[in-house]
Amino acid sequence: MTSQQEQYIEFGIGLENYAVKIEDVHEIIKMQTITDIPHSRRYVRGVINLRGKVVPVIALRGLFGLPDEAYTKSTRIVVVKHLEESVGIIVDRVNKVTAYPDIQPPPEQAGNLSGSYFLGIGLREQQLVGILKLDEVLLRE
Repeated sequence: MTSQQEQYIEFGIGLENYAVKIEDVHEIIKMQTITDIPHSRRYVRGVINLRGKVVPVIALRGLFGLPDEAYTKSTRIVVVKHLEESVGIIVDRVNKVTAYPDIQPPPEQAGNLSGSYFLGIGLREQQLVGILKLDEVLLRE
């Protein structure tokens, strides 16, 4: 009997890598025109039309307090399912689908981010990857 390791979508923001559980990801799309929402929080970029459905889009860079950077051909919107709603998350790049042989509990504080944002820290080949807890990240307010 083989043990099924959980699969994650790993993506990068700046020099750091993060991951979310693959079952939370609806799809990954290329950057597209985002309609602005006036008076929204700094990290809320607006909404997109995804096959007739209006999907809010947030920038993890803004949410994590990082400076904005110009979008590149690697920039993607990771559309996740959250509380039966779709939410788009802008990331600098999508790295791969992966599993982590070793997942450690998150620290109380990771840089300027609360440890509550993380399910854990995935370890692989001397690399640390923050596994995001979408409930905490998306329900920040």
